[in-house]
Amino acid sequence: MILPPATLGMLGGGQLGRFFVIAAHELGYRVVVLDPDAQSPAGRIADRHLVAAYDDPDALNQMAESCAAVTTEFENVPAGSLAYLSKFLPVRPSADAVAISQNRSAEKGFLRQHGFPHAPYADIRCEEDIAQANAGLFPGILKVARFGYDGKGQIRVTGREEALLAFRQMKNEPCVLEQMLPLDYEVSVVLSRDEAGGVKCFPVAENSHRHGILDVSIVPARTGGCTAGDAQEIAEGIAREMGYVGTLAVEFFVVRGRLLVNEMAPRPHNSGHFSIDACVTNQFEQQVRALTGLPLGEARAHSASVMVNLLGDLWYLRDPHHAHEPDWAQLLAVPNLKLHLYGKHHARPGRKMGHFTVIGSDAAEVQKSALAARQLIGIRDE
Repeated sequence: MILPPATLGMLGGGQLGRFFVIAAHELGYRVVVLDPDAQSPAGRIADRHLVAAYDDPDALNQMAESCAAVTTEFENVPAGSLAYLSKFLPVRPSADAVAISQNRSAEKGFLRQHGFPHAPYADIRCEEDIAQANAGLFPGILKVARFGYDGKGQIRVTGREEALLAFRQMKNEPCVLEQMLPLDYEVSVVLSRDEAGGVKCFPVAENSHRHGILDVSIVPARTGGCTAGDAQEIAEGIAREMGYVGTLAVEFFVVRGRLLVNEMAPRPHNSGHFSIDACVTNQFEQQVRALTGLPLGEARAHSASVMVNLLGDLWYLRDPHHAHEPDWAQLLAVPNLKLHLYGKHHARPGRKMGHFTVIGSDAAEVQKSALAARQLIGIRDE
């Protein structure tokens, strides 16, 4: 067990790292952040910010010397950096677990190997793989295997010719061709798992997206108890098979009432932000607890909640060419609304700049209030 005031390391300086720093500070820890952006949200509030690449040898050695344990805020940190640090101190989650989650082909292969439900797919490494792909995969979605997120690196294709053009558009990078499915809706499970295999699951979130980016998360999800229970059971199974230690998110498609795993994230998740205001212990405190060997906290929700993402588009509503701060007074006037801004130095369309969460005892009233606030600040359905 690593106790305060020990120093913890965080690879990544975005908003997820920022919330980790806040949670760690509240528990009495110090934090060193490694991120190449001198203005990174987490780096600005950390005890120390190493401004360097994630694979910079000197920076990694400084972390190894000064930190008692290290974690990551996103899956595209080089797994090799985590593996190197693990020679000197605990790294949670492990490099192997992160490597699975940062490559769609490895992730799909892991799900298939262990019998977890997933959409039909084919690995695409060359043009010949498209020619030989099962015809039943069309229409489908061609997804780049690495560095795709928030809808980026994905192209819908109706047949082989479109798939071939899309593959060339992605510069022949390894991809996954996934069958397009008739979605009922989407849900996610965020859980934390300790070194002894103990698991705490947060309530299942129901998620909706705009332009491939999470827009709204509703908790509790408006789904049957069996579906929610099955989603948590599958997520726990994935964590167990990975030997996972830390906070993990698993996203699901619900297709004709059946759960299919979409993808995993080896870290806290956007759809778990509701836990900051609506749960006894939030996902970032759990991340700290799992990293340091502390007992996991209670993940129970004490309120119904709806989380709404605030993207950089809002800064350009008054003038499409110049950013202007939105009128936060409109949101702050809602008594059961909690506003979280990430302190990013530049707003751009599609960039996650903050979120708000509305909480309350009546789920229907919370949803009504959150959607009204969403419209009030200028988010329009298209």
